[in-house]
Amino acid sequence: MFQRLAVLLRRPAAAPLAAAAVRCVSTGSMHITAPLNFWAGKRRTGEGKSNMENVFEPATGRVLCNLETCGAADVDQAVKAAMSAFGHWSKMSGMERGRVMIEAAHIIENRREEIAEMEVVNNGKCITEARLDVDSARLCIEYYAGLASTLAGQHIQLPGGSFAYTRREPLGVCVGIGAWNYPFQIAAWKSAPALACGNSMVFKPSPVTPVTAVLLAEIYAQAGAPEGLFNVVQGGQETGSLLCHHPDVAKVSFTGSVPTGKKIMEMASKGVKPVTLELGGKSPLLIFQDSDLENAVKGALMANFLSQGQVCSNGTRVFVQKDILPEFVDGVVKRTQAIKIGDPLLESTRMGALVSRPHLDKVLSFVEQAKKEGATVLCGGEAFVPSDPKLRDGYYMTPCVLANCTDDMTCVKEEIFGPVMSVLSFETEEEVLQRANDTTMGLAAGIFTRDVRRAHRVVEHLKAGSCFINNYNITPVEVPFGGFKMSGIGRENGQVTIEHYSQLKTVFVEMGDVDSLF
Repeated sequence: MFQRLAVLLRRPAAAPLAAAAVRCVSTGSMHITAPLNFWAGKRRTGEGKSNMENVFEPATGRVLCNLETCGAADVDQAVKAAMSAFGHWSKMSGMERGRVMIEAAHIIENRREEIAEMEVVNNGKCITEARLDVDSARLCIEYYAGLASTLAGQHIQLPGGSFAYTRREPLGVCVGIGAWNYPFQIAAWKSAPALACGNSMVFKPSPVTPVTAVLLAEIYAQAGAPEGLFNVVQGGQETGSLLCHHPDVAKVSFTGSVPTGKKIMEMASKGVKPVTLELGGKSPLLIFQDSDLENAVKGALMANFLSQGQVCSNGTRVFVQKDILPEFVDGVVKRTQAIKIGDPLLESTRMGALVSRPHLDKVLSFVEQAKKEGATVLCGGEAFVPSDPKLRDGYYMTPCVLANCTDDMTCVKEEIFGPVMSVLSFETEEEVLQRANDTTMGLAAGIFTRDVRRAHRVVEHLKAGSCFINNYNITPVEVPFGGFKMSGIGRENGQVTIEHYSQLKTVFVEMGDVDSLF
C-alpha cells in the first residue's frame, strides 16, 4: 500500500494536477475533482442539466472521477471557440505555429512523469509503456512543428506567360475522436498535424479514459496557443454525434472500432465532410522456419501483449511454419508465463489491468469460446487477483497463448482486443499468404525471416497498411500509419497526413487577353 501511495505522491506539489485531484491517505487511491471539459482557454462545467458518469481506475476498480458529458449547447460553445481561434491561427506563418508547438513539446517533456502516471491511473497500462506513449505524443508534435513551415504550393508555367499556382490551405475546425487504449498519444497524433496545417480542433476522448486529453489542452494553452485552438468535450455516442453533425465542423478523425467508424462515416457524409478512420484489425504475423527464433518469439510477444493486448494493430494470428512450431511455442509460453502482472505504477510490472470490468469479461469469454471450439490453452487466459489487497478489485488477467487453432475459430476471426495470442501452423508461403489475407480487415501484418527476397516478396502480397519485417508494433511518427480494407481510411503520422488536414486551391493567372469563343 505504502509503495503505491509513494508513487502517487512523488508528483511535485506545484504541479497543475495537485489542484485537480485528492488522494485517500489510507488507500493511496485518487479521486479527480476538477472539470474535464475544456474550451476557450480553460476547464469548463457544462450548461444546463448534464449526465454524470462514473470513471473507474482499472488497477483498483475504484471510482476515479465523475464525468460530466457535454450536450448540444456545450458542443456548440466548443466549436465556436475553435472557430474563433482558427481565424487567428490560420493567418499565422508556419514558422510561428511551429514555435508554439515546439514549446508544447518542451512542456510535455518536462511533465513526462506526471502525464504518464495519470495515463496509468486512468488506463491501467504499466508505467514503462505509458512513458513511451508520452514520448510518442511529444515527438509527434515536434515532427509536425517542423513540417508547419514547409507547407507550400506549386507554380505551373502556362503558354503565353500565363501561369497557375496552388495553395495548401487549412480546412477549419477539425474534430478528433479518440480511443481508450492510447488516450494522450491519440490526442497528440490527431491534433499535431491539424494544428500544423493551421486548423483548430475539438477533441472528444473516450468516456472510459477522459483524464489526460485535458492536460494536453492546458499544455497547448500554456505554450501560447490562442484560446480555443484545442478544446476537449467529454461524452459518449450522443456527444460524438453532435460533433459529426455540427455544420461548422470541417473534418472528423476517428480511432476506434469498425462498427463505430461506419457510423462516423455515415454521419460525416451528411455534410460531405472528409474523414480519417483508424479502425480495428485482426492482423497476421508470419514466422518462417529460417527466422532468428529468439527475435521471432520476442516479436510475437510485442505483437500481442503491449497494453494488455489492447492494441488495434496487434498480430494476434501468429502463423508458424510447421518445422519450427514446437520450439517456437515452447519459447513463447516460457516468456509469457514470466510476464509480471500487477500494480501498473510499479517499475517491475510488465502487464497492468485491462481497461474495464465489462471488457475483461468479454476477453475472458473469448478464451472460453476458443476452448469450446477446440483450441488448447497453453498458458493464461484466467482472471488474475494480485496479492496486494488494494488491487483485488482491479481488472487483471493472465496473458494467454492458444494452440491448435484453425482459421474458422472465433478467436482467429474476430478482434479480441486483449492479451490472447492464437498460434496456427502452415507449410508453404503460398498457403500462408492466402490465409493471412482471408479477413475483412487489413491494419497491419508482420513477417520474420532471414531471407530478404522472401521478406519483400511476402510484404508485397500482404493486404495490410502497415507491415513489419523482423519486428512488430513499432510506430515512429515520421512513418504513415493506417489500414487497408475495413481497417480504415487515410493515414496518421508521416508527411502524407498533411494532405488529410488541408485542402488544395488552384489559382489561374492570365497574363494576356481573353481568347473568347463568343
